[in-house]
Amino acid sequence: MEGKGKGKAMSMTPAHASVSVGPDGLTDEERLYQETIRQLQKTYAKKIKPLEQSYCFEGFHSAPLTPQDIGSKPMVLLVGQYSTGKTTFVEYLLGESYPGAHVGIEPTTDRFVAIMSGPEPKVIPGHAAAVSGDLPFSGLTKFGTKFLSRFQVAQLNNPLLSNLTLIDTPGILSGSKQINRGYDFISVINWFAERSDLILLLFDGYKLDISDEFKGAIHSLRGHEDKVRIVLNKCDQISQQQLMRIYGALMWSLGKVITTPEVNRVYLGSFWPKYKTPVGTIYEENRDLITSEQRDLLRDLRSIPKNAALRRVNEIVKRARQARVHAHIIGHLRSELPSMFGKNKKAKAMLEDLPSEFKKIQVRYNLPPGDFPNPEAFKGDLEAFKIADFNKLNQKLISVADDALSTDFPKLMQKFPSIGRPSAEIGTDEFEDREHTPYTNEYSSNRASEKPDERFGEKQPSEDSGVLYTPIAGPSAQMPPPRPPQSAPIPPPRPPPYSAMSAASSSTSRNPFGEDTENNTGLLRYRTVFEGVSDSKRKVLPADSAYGVFSESGLPTDVLREVWGISDWDNRGELDQVQFEVAMRLCERLKNNEPLDSAKHHVFAELGLLNRFHN
Repeated sequence: MEGKGKGKAMSMTPAHASVSVGPDGLTDEERLYQETIRQLQKTYAKKIKPLEQSYCFEGFHSAPLTPQDIGSKPMVLLVGQYSTGKTTFVEYLLGESYPGAHVGIEPTTDRFVAIMSGPEPKVIPGHAAAVSGDLPFSGLTKFGTKFLSRFQVAQLNNPLLSNLTLIDTPGILSGSKQINRGYDFISVINWFAERSDLILLLFDGYKLDISDEFKGAIHSLRGHEDKVRIVLNKCDQISQQQLMRIYGALMWSLGKVITTPEVNRVYLGSFWPKYKTPVGTIYEENRDLITSEQRDLLRDLRSIPKNAALRRVNEIVKRARQARVHAHIIGHLRSELPSMFGKNKKAKAMLEDLPSEFKKIQVRYNLPPGDFPNPEAFKGDLEAFKIADFNKLNQKLISVADDALSTDFPKLMQKFPSIGRPSAEIGTDEFEDREHTPYTNEYSSNRASEKPDERFGEKQPSEDSGVLYTPIAGPSAQMPPPRPPQSAPIPPPRPPPYSAMSAASSSTSRNPFGEDTENNTGLLRYRTVFEGVSDSKRKVLPADSAYGVFSESGLPTDVLREVWGISDWDNRGELDQVQFEVAMRLCERLKNNEPLDSAKHHVFAELGLLNRFHN
């Protein structure tokens, strides 16, 4: 009845060192990270923001950044046509559904949803989220009431969200089926793109056409090409020959929209949550290719928190350069106006020949051409203002911004080499060779007796533990309050077993002596048993097959009936791999005369399921 590898395996791995926590309750890596963010907020507020405000930078680009914007967690933006799997991709990553999520073949997500970490599942309406001082969405108020009515924040107590925020967007209708949304959809996409660390464009093999609205959304991502990843989803539902043709057709379609000399990388995958039974025809011939492609994409996602501070600096440096050039443009146009008569005539003439004015500014102030905006777009924005109302060029403000670019930001960059790799990657990378299992540590065997809040604490060990790392805890604009020194390491939060980032998702062990399931309770130690008795195609154990397996435990029928009821929580009449693991562990504890309620709590706690299924 016991799964292979249940006994304590020989361990070839030294125990992890304890985390060094200072009097303020922070590790060295966390302290350095937070100080970097704090200094970045201070430099922007004192040296860049005044320049933006003096020359109405907001009217041409975006509103000044708030401390919440700079200190917020990294964002991942999902964009695509309806029913391409955006919401399902979120569930695939989290291992569970978020509050308010709905999945269907029709257009279902009719609003922008920010999925964030929170103490309990709840939905915050858009109007409340936009005025909250703890959330980085105050800039969305400029899009008006109609948009805020189509925006909400979904909070969830999921460890993966301690490192990032996921933005689910409304599905874009294909072909010419455009609709009047009541707000500027393209501008909203651009607003989120500016603040995102990764942008995923999702397609599937049945929706390769790019509508006018989708084309506009892709064009709004110009300047953020380094963040964009293109994903072709549902590839397991396409035969190998069809997949080859679809891939070529997608590249041809993208070539007409994305005007870059480089060929865009397209990730192939099938991002289906593990707790859902696959639908449609599954082509096993694509499995190896899909698995390899998904690994590459997940590596990109895992690296986001590690690079978050660097990207924040990069984005603000880019913004500072734009603000500096913008100030020179506005100052030049204002200085070219006559002092008395003919201002309107001169302003009109300059607008008609804006490229020539840009060249004059480049030569006069020795500015790089690449920092200048698109003349046509700039002209369109400028027509809403009177040039005579702008301020003349203030050399003092320019000098202060130059000082930030030449001194303050380089000083910040000098700190990053000392950060190294402070366990900032999301989840684990079970796909890379390592000498230890991703979540093994000296205290993991005690997790069964811990309370949920303790298991999902904010502190995590550093270096190669592969666990979650929270650079900014609590409200995004604030640093966390000091915590007392810890006498023992704090257990790291684990992704739920259904999550794509979970250590339990690894199909094989890298250790020739097997997995250390005693010290790593999150691993599925009954995986081998399940693979031997389950349906090999559907990856589920039917009720008739389960009867014989469970009966081997020797437990009474009425007890096994309760075990089945707990394990089959979605009443499907069959068990997936995680549900089977729950059932087997319950039987194991009940055979040792542990009360059912206690056994249920401990098993769910060991597998990280309390947040989703505790009742």
